[in-house]
Amino acid sequence: MNAVSTIELRPFPVRTALVVGGDSQIEAQLRDILEPETWAIQSTTDNPTALRMAQRKSFDLILTSERTSGREDIELLRKIRRIRPHTRLIILADESTPNDVITSMREHAFSYFSTPFSPDELSVMIRHAIDDPCWDDGIDVVSATPEWIQIVARCDLKTADRVLQFLNEIAELPDRERNAVGTAFREMLINGIEHGGRLDPNEQVEISYVRARHMVSCRISDPGEGFTLDEIPHAAIANPAEDPVRHLEYRDARGMRPGGFGVLLAQKLVDQLIYSEHGNEVVLIKYLDLDPPPPE
Repeated sequence: MNAVSTIELRPFPVRTALVVGGDSQIEAQLRDILEPETWAIQSTTDNPTALRMAQRKSFDLILTSERTSGREDIELLRKIRRIRPHTRLIILADESTPNDVITSMREHAFSYFSTPFSPDELSVMIRHAIDDPCWDDGIDVVSATPEWIQIVARCDLKTADRVLQFLNEIAELPDRERNAVGTAFREMLINGIEHGGRLDPNEQVEISYVRARHMVSCRISDPGEGFTLDEIPHAAIANPAEDPVRHLEYRDARGMRPGGFGVLLAQKLVDQLIYSEHGNEVVLIKYLDLDPPPPE
């Protein structure tokens, strides 16, 4: 009997990522994230070549070069989206301004990072970009200047991360204040999306960011019916002094994710946390001391 040999057929990659600028570290990072059976990774040296490649074929994900400016990459994004309206493009820029970031949001960039940035945070955003099946309607700019931004965002947690990254790029704050405001804002945004919007992607939260000379204010309005602080047994802020972790038992019994410290944490990080009468709107206020100390 003749021996029959078998050949293992490996699937061809069905999705393609493009890295602009030939950054070996970014390419290596992508190869650690993307499954080789599903993804092919191509690279090119500059934006004009990237545009010509995008005209010939559709890319599922594009990362721009860290050596270009935000303005150059936004122009690339604008041209690509005219012919490939659903391309997910993450801007990596060596320099940017708040106006650049706002324009990238209007042009529906998936995300924006200016140097220096955290490789871990970029990895998280890349995973969001390849996993989320629908994103184009996730963030819409209602009105925006660097001092006053109004947007609406879809009620899902990945969109919350995208919103936070954009606002983190826009906020020109000292690192300490930036981290405090960013953490408090994220906790309140997730609360609004999870409890007010019930993680329903058909619902939206309204977000406002105002930067005054000595103050930053963030407002989040969710589509829920609201609550009062003494009616949220799933949150640490409702715990009695003699039982500071009671809410954890409540969450566990109802299959809720671990957590519940958001309101309490936000109160510690900002100067004022103000809820509306119905509890479905919250304003965070952080005062800034930016004046230099008087000479001795």
